[in-house]
Amino acid sequence: MKIEIKKSRKPVEFDKAIDFLEKRMTQVSENKLSELIWILEHVNIYTAGTGYDEKDILDKSINVIKTNRGGKITHHGPGQIICYFVIDLNKRKKDIRKFTKIIEKTIIETLKEYKINSFNDRQNIGIWVDHENKIKKIAAIGIRVSKWVAYHGFSINVNNNLESYSKIIPCGIKDKDVLNLKSIKEQNYDGLGDKIIKNFIKNLEI
Repeated sequence: MKIEIKKSRKPVEFDKAIDFLEKRMTQVSENKLSELIWILEHVNIYTAGTGYDEKDILDKSINVIKTNRGGKITHHGPGQIICYFVIDLNKRKKDIRKFTKIIEKTIIETLKEYKINSFNDRQNIGIWVDHENKIKKIAAIGIRVSKWVAYHGFSINVNNNLESYSKIIPCGIKDKDVLNLKSIKEQNYDGLGDKIIKNFIKNLEI
């Protein structure tokens, strides 16, 4: 199955990206366009999924954009790689849990290529690392499914400003912090987007 690959070099405004995804989801569900994997970064923005709680906003002065994705509240900004997708589960197994595992496996395998060990957590969605004897979040996942077409995506913190998370309770989890890859290991992550695409496509075909 052909999947269009889209890579944006400049940060993309959140509203424009979501509008594009919504339209693409409809086009894919109507078999008018191919599936999509899109690598990008956003300008600084806080977004809330359908499961968020107002209590998760610690600084009431920030602007939070409400979305229809799953999950709670998070921050996007420069230095964080985002992988958006529009994947037709009608052409695969209609199993949201299996699809989530494909995403988790993709992130874990990608980070392993940088010699960074990570893992999922059945209680808390996302991908985690054990850094200096503390469990911290390195990647967030937010999915929506409409007519068995899965869209929205996941994000990996590379060298983003972690202070932005101090204004919220990231993903509604109070007792675990957020981390980025540069804090774990100082190395070149320029090829991260391409590795995500390679592993995602491979895992979708299994």
